[in-house]
Amino acid sequence: MKKLRILILGGTGFIGPHEVDYALSRGHQVTVFNRGRQGNPWGGKVEELLGDRNTGDLSALAGREWDVCIDNPTTLPFWVRDAGKALSGKVGQYVFISTISVYAANDTPGADETAAVVPYTGKDPMAETIQAFSTPAGAQLYGALKGVSEAEAKRQFGEAVTVIRPGLIVGPGDPSDRFTYWPVRLSRGRDVLAPGDGTDPVQFIDARDLAEWTIRLCEQRTFGTFNAMGPAHTLTMREMLDGVRAAVGRDAHLVWVAEKFLDANQVSAWRDMPVWVPGHGDTAGFHRRDIRRALAAGLTYRPLATTAADTLAWFKTLPPERQAKLNAGLAPDRELALLGKWKAEA
Repeated sequence: MKKLRILILGGTGFIGPHEVDYALSRGHQVTVFNRGRQGNPWGGKVEELLGDRNTGDLSALAGREWDVCIDNPTTLPFWVRDAGKALSGKVGQYVFISTISVYAANDTPGADETAAVVPYTGKDPMAETIQAFSTPAGAQLYGALKGVSEAEAKRQFGEAVTVIRPGLIVGPGDPSDRFTYWPVRLSRGRDVLAPGDGTDPVQFIDARDLAEWTIRLCEQRTFGTFNAMGPAHTLTMREMLDGVRAAVGRDAHLVWVAEKFLDANQVSAWRDMPVWVPGHGDTAGFHRRDIRRALAAGLTYRPLATTAADTLAWFKTLPPERQAKLNAGLAPDRELALLGKWKAEA
């Protein structure tokens, strides 16, 4: 296997460290480019170049060449445009980490990478800023801006582009708790409120599986666009929670609560009930994306039990104040009240 010179834009967020670790384990030479706020935990093993894409400061990249560039943190199209100006002709492959939020609709089970992308409806995508994006109105443009960024990547780097569209990224290091809630909650035992009847499908991907597959795509010089989520087979919400419970909390008792009750009591899918969305209507295809292209390109998965146990172990290393308040899921007092109400009505 050829030793690659890999440039990672970012590298210190959620998936970046996993990419760096895996690339180093396979003998590659890694450079990260970021603002330097997180330091360089790899020391002399990894070169760190400093700059700020938000201000257009990419001067540290001048005069350098790499075999591949992996762009992790980008939502703003002008970041991709500026990366193209700095790196066009100086990298052999550009990997853009996008999102399934680029799709215009989620109502069709089995939709693949050719499905329509949500159009950008603002004034000028290249004028969008971090400040504007951080507002509620700006956040609604997330999928559209990712789509414009994908197109800009192809404009800047031509055919040598790999676009990866992950679904929900989970595992150790996830700041959103959109999966972490379940290992933590089930490990605490007792009655656990679970959404629907358990038959709705779910898709997600361990950050380590995503990161390692990304590096292998670079090694193979694989180009194109790929949906990236798993597992390789259909997984229901019941099967997921049973699997998590078996890994971390065998004493927990799942109480399946009807979707109508959740709606009536303002319990939201995804936010209050992480991972889950109804498997019908406008979201019938959200967790049923076609992933055959990714599987054919070598995407593999850790067992669910490994992801659940490792996520819980990581969460227990966080400061007590962070552990006391999850960023997703139901607060304990609200869950208790909802369970009481559901049992009374049932």
